[in-house]
Amino acid sequence: MKTLDAPKNLTRNVLIGMGSGVLIASIFYYFQTTIPSDFFQIIEKYVFNLGGQVFKNLLLLIVVPLVFFSLVSGISSLSNMVKLGSIATKTVGLYLLTTGIAVSLALFFGWIFNLSGYEGEVDAYVPTQGSADLYETVLRIFPNNIFGAFVENNMLGIVFISILFGIALNLTDDLTGGLSKNFERLNIVFLKIVLLIMSFAPVGVFCLIGSYVMAKGLNVFGDLAQYVLVLVFVLVFHLTFTYSLILKVFANLNPFKFFKKMRNVALFAFSTSSSAATIPVTLKTVSDDLGVKKDVASFVVPVGATINMDGTAIMQGLATMFIASTVGVDLSLTQYGQIILLAMVTSIGTAAVPSAGTVTLALILGSVGLPLDAIGLILAVDRILDMIRTSVNVCGDAAVSCIVAKSENELDENMFNK
Repeated sequence: MKTLDAPKNLTRNVLIGMGSGVLIASIFYYFQTTIPSDFFQIIEKYVFNLGGQVFKNLLLLIVVPLVFFSLVSGISSLSNMVKLGSIATKTVGLYLLTTGIAVSLALFFGWIFNLSGYEGEVDAYVPTQGSADLYETVLRIFPNNIFGAFVENNMLGIVFISILFGIALNLTDDLTGGLSKNFERLNIVFLKIVLLIMSFAPVGVFCLIGSYVMAKGLNVFGDLAQYVLVLVFVLVFHLTFTYSLILKVFANLNPFKFFKKMRNVALFAFSTSSSAATIPVTLKTVSDDLGVKKDVASFVVPVGATINMDGTAIMQGLATMFIASTVGVDLSLTQYGQIILLAMVTSIGTAAVPSAGTVTLALILGSVGLPLDAIGLILAVDRILDMIRTSVNVCGDAAVSCIVAKSENELDENMFNK
């Protein structure tokens, strides 16, 4: 459909925006002593911070209605309700599998590279507000107020409500005069809004990247260099090896085609550090470029943004090893198994927002008897690493979408290979 074509040269323009943001913000940061402080603060607050937050808000603005209408229209168009159960089972199973592989790789490479700890002073850590409690997570799936779930951006609850509404609409479509067609039309409208927002992506990415560099500069790693390098290596390895492997083994799909079409989504995820904010772009790419039919994409992608946290699991595994080394604790084989299990379970309760993984990291550290204060070390470099982790997460969402779609004969392979 011509009206839903993506903006031309988007990848090139986003990369230009990203590079320009880093360059200009670096100039301001490293020459701030020669720049009037009032001017520096105005540029930081009203250009980079404000511009980046506006772009992020626009993406988040469209997430809830897009997920709702996409999921409802996809489920209401299913000819067989048994298919929904099959899609859900495969989706959750694959997400748990990749998360388990992710944290296992983190612990394996941490051991291979003999990850050492930090030798300096550790500042006190103030726990982040949030919950990774399994009880609360299950309750969020079944909200007691439909509108409250939407207002609070409770993605687990929104997915459940959308599924319930979609099933009811499917079963009553003949009684409502084909009401499901109207939801399909509304879904197209919201997809168009996504494309309009994407037109401003180069400017938005320029501001988001610039905001970070203006605040922190480029030299943020310091004594944590080994932890950072190992973490980046494992993230890239998981992204390229694990996802390529599951695409080939489970669906016999070409990984090179997949990654080429996912570059825009990865860039968006990198700049926003939020799987939720990237949902609109992920859905658009998975449906229109990778050939996944909407009834699969509209379920797998929103669920993935909520429970698929491979990048976060990798961080939690390596961070736990790093902190254990810092305080001189040798972890047992049983504790390693405990870390893998907890990383898999708590990933379901991790919010799809920047640095939310530190909330669940506190739970894992407490379970193996490590001090929470050392999380302060991780936070010092977490912002830039969170950007990479989010890119890994959304690529995982798309890979699982393709695999589930292929298994359900809901993948247009001609479009995937185009």
